[in-house]
Amino acid sequence: MNVAQIVEAVLFASDAPLKAEEIARADESLDEDRVEEALDLLRRFYDESERAFQVVEVAEGFQLLTRPDFATYLERFDTVPRPSRLSGPALETLAIVAYRQPIGRIEVEYIRGVSSSGVLRSLQDRGLIEVVGRGEGLGRPLLYGTTARFLEHFGFASLDELPRPEELPIVLRDRIPLGDDEDEGEDPGLQPQLDLGGGEGGE
Repeated sequence: MNVAQIVEAVLFASDAPLKAEEIARADESLDEDRVEEALDLLRRFYDESERAFQVVEVAEGFQLLTRPDFATYLERFDTVPRPSRLSGPALETLAIVAYRQPIGRIEVEYIRGVSSSGVLRSLQDRGLIEVVGRGEGLGRPLLYGTTARFLEHFGFASLDELPRPEELPIVLRDRIPLGDDEDEGEDPGLQPQLDLGGGEGGE
């Protein structure tokens, strides 16, 4: 059996992205360099033979996935797993966490203008965010950040693939400490909400 076949078998059997060093554990003769060479070989072979699947770099690893062109055919089958859909408020909260991490609940609520504890808990349950530390403020509040599952869900290889800060709404681009708008005479509870398809406070 050649290296490409071993790597292909491991990717085919895995339901989550694998790093090169993880794939290399399949056999004593493998190392990261040989695995990466095999991955490149498989990519070229799948492209040249127009296979319905491809090797995708996602969540800091590699996964064998069906090409997006075939999504409409797969939607007809209940046996094909579908990614769970996120509500507007969940996407809104997730975007804030992704760009402002590590971030606490109070700051998320300040940006959104509504209570967000339920949405944060739901995102945690889905494995899209996690507690990454504690803040220095009163009570040392929990700080949230995104997970590898977040990258996998949205098809990012790493956080570097998120849209650039200059392409974002200003509320995500600039970190404004709480209370810095007092000179403007604005009520923190009436801050503009990030519009990502849902403006309610539910999950």
